[in-house]
Amino acid sequence: MGISRRLQYCHQGFDPPHQSDTRTIYIANRFPQHGHYIPQKFADNRIISSKYTVWNFVPKNLFEQFRRIANFYFLIIFLVQLMIDTPTSPITSGLPLFFVITVTAIKQGYEDWLRHKADNEVNGAPVYVVRSGGLVKTRSKNIRVGDIVRVAKDETFPVDLVLLSSDRVDGSCHVTTASLDGETNLKTHVAVPETAVLQSVANLDKLVAVIECQQPEADLYRFVGRITISQQMEEIVRPLGPESLLLRGARLKNTKEIFGVAVYTGMETKMALNYKSKSQKRSAVEKSMNSFLIIYLIILLFEAILSTILKYAWQAEEKWDEPWYNGKTEHERNSSKILRFISDFLAFLVLYNFIIPISLYVTVEMQKFLGSFFIGWDLDLYHEETNQRAQVNTSDLNEELGQVEYVFTDKTGTLTENEMQFRECSINGIKYQEVNGKLTPEGFSEDSPDGNRHTLMKEEELFLKAVCLCHTVQISADQTDGADGPWHANGIASPLEYYASSPDEKALVEAASRVGVVFMGTSGDSMEVKSLGKPERYKLLHVLEFDPNRRRMSVIVESPSGEKLLFTKGAESSILPRSKSGEIDKTRIHVDEFALKGLRTLCVAYRRFTPEEYQEIGKRLHEARTALQQREEKLADVFNFIERDLELLGATGVEDKLQEKVQETIEALRLAGIKVWVLTGDKHETAVSVSLSCGHFHRTMNILELVQHKSDSTCAEQLRQLAKRIKEDHVIQHGLVVDGTSLSLALREHEKLFMEVCKNCSAVLCCRMAPLQKAKVVRLLKTSPEKPITLAIGDGANDVSMIQEAHVGIGIMGKEGRQAVRNSDYAIARFKFLSKLLFVHGHFYYIRIATLVQYFFYKNVCFITPQFLYQFFCLFSQQTLYDSVYLTLYNICFTSLPVLIYSLFEQHVHPHVLQSKPVLYRDISKNAHLGYKPFLYWTILGFLHAFVFFYGSYLLMGEDTSLLGNGQMFGNWTFGTLVFTVMVITVTMKMALETHFWTWINHFVTWGSIVFYFIFSLFYGGIIWPFLHTQDMYFVFVQLLSSGSAWFAIILIVVACLFLDVVKKVLYRHLQPTSTEKAQMYSNRVALSDEFIALQPLSRARNQLSKIRWKKIRVQSAQHVTLLKASTEGRTIGNC
Repeated sequence: MGISRRLQYCHQGFDPPHQSDTRTIYIANRFPQHGHYIPQKFADNRIISSKYTVWNFVPKNLFEQFRRIANFYFLIIFLVQLMIDTPTSPITSGLPLFFVITVTAIKQGYEDWLRHKADNEVNGAPVYVVRSGGLVKTRSKNIRVGDIVRVAKDETFPVDLVLLSSDRVDGSCHVTTASLDGETNLKTHVAVPETAVLQSVANLDKLVAVIECQQPEADLYRFVGRITISQQMEEIVRPLGPESLLLRGARLKNTKEIFGVAVYTGMETKMALNYKSKSQKRSAVEKSMNSFLIIYLIILLFEAILSTILKYAWQAEEKWDEPWYNGKTEHERNSSKILRFISDFLAFLVLYNFIIPISLYVTVEMQKFLGSFFIGWDLDLYHEETNQRAQVNTSDLNEELGQVEYVFTDKTGTLTENEMQFRECSINGIKYQEVNGKLTPEGFSEDSPDGNRHTLMKEEELFLKAVCLCHTVQISADQTDGADGPWHANGIASPLEYYASSPDEKALVEAASRVGVVFMGTSGDSMEVKSLGKPERYKLLHVLEFDPNRRRMSVIVESPSGEKLLFTKGAESSILPRSKSGEIDKTRIHVDEFALKGLRTLCVAYRRFTPEEYQEIGKRLHEARTALQQREEKLADVFNFIERDLELLGATGVEDKLQEKVQETIEALRLAGIKVWVLTGDKHETAVSVSLSCGHFHRTMNILELVQHKSDSTCAEQLRQLAKRIKEDHVIQHGLVVDGTSLSLALREHEKLFMEVCKNCSAVLCCRMAPLQKAKVVRLLKTSPEKPITLAIGDGANDVSMIQEAHVGIGIMGKEGRQAVRNSDYAIARFKFLSKLLFVHGHFYYIRIATLVQYFFYKNVCFITPQFLYQFFCLFSQQTLYDSVYLTLYNICFTSLPVLIYSLFEQHVHPHVLQSKPVLYRDISKNAHLGYKPFLYWTILGFLHAFVFFYGSYLLMGEDTSLLGNGQMFGNWTFGTLVFTVMVITVTMKMALETHFWTWINHFVTWGSIVFYFIFSLFYGGIIWPFLHTQDMYFVFVQLLSSGSAWFAIILIVVACLFLDVVKKVLYRHLQPTSTEKAQMYSNRVALSDEFIALQPLSRARNQLSKIRWKKIRVQSAQHVTLLKASTEGRTIGNC
């Protein structure tokens, strides 16, 4: 629908159709009085981050939980037990299921209650709204679209507002968006001139205006709209862009108050739209767990079908079909054989159903959630300078940190500090360096006549003015508010404090001020510059904002003499082709030289406009900026029209120094078998230089290049040549450099060939990359046939797509905002912390959860197999071997805690050894501990131990059951209890054998679980419980323990089961030790002073104070935890 048509709708009293791309907002909700106006429906201003309400919590939560295969399976089993006559009570399945469902529901309910609490706090916040000619105090949730809202200094904006006016004459205000994107610099927003003068409530109440803008979208930096103001019988149309929009969650700074009109409310605000949950990432361990679950379901079905068939084979003989002591009823004789078969099959299914571990999921969830705290508590991941500690946003991927095969890293702010220092520049074909606050041509010293000048040449001054005017730098408000500006009464300048979203711009403006051209700040639409002490005021006419596609930004200003000038700066690839004059060739050589030194380069150019040209430009810009449809495309066309026929002024070289220990970290990753790819937007030479300096490329490496290709054919030919060279020189290491344009061509037609070349290279560097290209490269590797586990690490908004695409995304808490951190799975302050995160935490998490999963299946095989074997001795009558209480509590109480504590605290190798020997990381790569070999080993071990439990007890009691002193015989319940006792002790001791790192908690839960079993059994069997229908276990356990033979059997069977395990471990460790086992033997020799202490009693820690020097650091965090750090590397106590 055209714009004129839409305006016609508004003025005739009709609203545009609801499905349109735009919304119409009548300021102060002054709707047209004539015609048939139908108001649009907008969302209210309530923020809802919660998932549940009081009414839907139970059904919604149950639905979500029963979508899990294991939970749904146990529900079916429970229902079967209720419907048919089964050998075990429905409680045996119902109680564990109820426990798991309840624990999960309580956890999720509590988390949602916290969200409700936070929502109510936000929605109930007091706000002031202009209504009926005055200011009315109301709650945030009551704001409607169209309301005029007043916001005071240091308050956060309660809705997305279009700025109408501020306490400043020009209608400008400053905001900080730290809570949205982490950028702490002050951003300037401006109102349109017609509303900027309405600074009182009375004047605003008379305003008659309509805003048309796009429907809500999540992009924080995009807003397209226009405002139509009715003044003195005429309508004025003004464009609205991102500079007019004040976002919910941003904070008003250095401005007394502002008035704005609400355009997006509640869940339609940009902040709420950015809450959108990321696509769920699933770890390799979770996928393995599900496949193991399916295998065990097959084993269960096989056992149930086999038992049913054998029952009917056995009952083929008449004497066993209806023995004299167990006659059939008339109903049983006349029932259908098919129905009887199905009924028996279901009964066996119920009998063996515990082979599927229901509590596995809840234990894994608890392990992941509790285990993630150790990353935040680790002082080796705490950055003291910035007071930032590691942050976990997704605990579901902890073990994935131990499986990484490819690391994709950004360069600026990730490998480097993102702290820019001006080093060199090229002006009019001459290279300059800064020496003691003066621009000195290369080759001249400060003492030489030409090197000690106190004036600037015309070209130098124009270049520095361009640098001072073409930027988005702000000056601290404290320095601009005073009458004298940043000058003291004695005429001596106080140092100006600049704020900028781009560290490059800040470095350049600061460098210009040091050499004599000082940016003094903006006032309204004018920019003040002091050139060698002489003030000059330039009128800012237009800003042509930077965007990644153009790779440049421009300003159009009016000089004090009235000349209209365009100043442009950007990447040399976007400036040099558009320059028609100036020292283009010399500057190009200088730019390449800067890049070879690892400097970040920018080219600076300008253009003079004639009055006619400027008039044409102004007209085109206004048309593009007021367009509601395809505004970005139209603006891009106009910007390209303006930024041409430039006169080149020169280029700048800014250094971004490497972060600490980057080289060591990259080398460690390489030793661990992890391939590192650097993906950057920087130019080819700069990127290669930084890659060499950080150790990503070695000097001895053969560097292959795939750059500057414009056609498919040349790109394909080059790829074939590279593949051939790699095959010929397979002995030496290769590094590949590819740029954005060549990469696009390679991915279009020659993906397989490109991947083949990349995989044969030790290191890959992709330069001149757009954000989406970064994500494409990650996806390419991720979906390749080998399906490697990928990790992406970056610090800026341009890295978000790659972070979300990779299996594991890590955000660096850098200077480019917090978008990367907000969208990541983990966040760290420095790149060097990656080695500890992967080699120590990743290694530990993977080993812990791999053992947890397989141990769970092992102990359930041990549990149910004797039940299956027992059927051969009871004519498959579905008689249960264990009492129903034991069936219920086996997984919940008797064997659950030791494995949970193991999965939280186990350290099979000393952390210092893991970090100093990255090669150990290779031992766990490619899901080595959760493959089918280890799974088969644990399953066979479970069956083997189950056979020993059952037949060991049977051999003892099979021939002579009178094992009591008074000649009283043992019954089937005593036999079952003996098997169960042996099993509980064995599986607990098996966990103890797997444990390498013992704390007092491990000792307490391991031996405590066995003691608890004995105490519980004595109480359960020693008292007549009135609420139980039958008490088969009365005095059974006491009698069992009073038999010396039973004690002998328990000890003998437990030793027999575990003896083979111990022998296997000893033989393998001495005859065929793995590199991890060698490291374990090495780490056992580590002295006490280098011992890792975690969660030990405080008294023990105090006793060691004489041997270990402690350093106390208070970390200001949400939990206000106090962490203690040993001076030895890598030691931590969290909440001791």
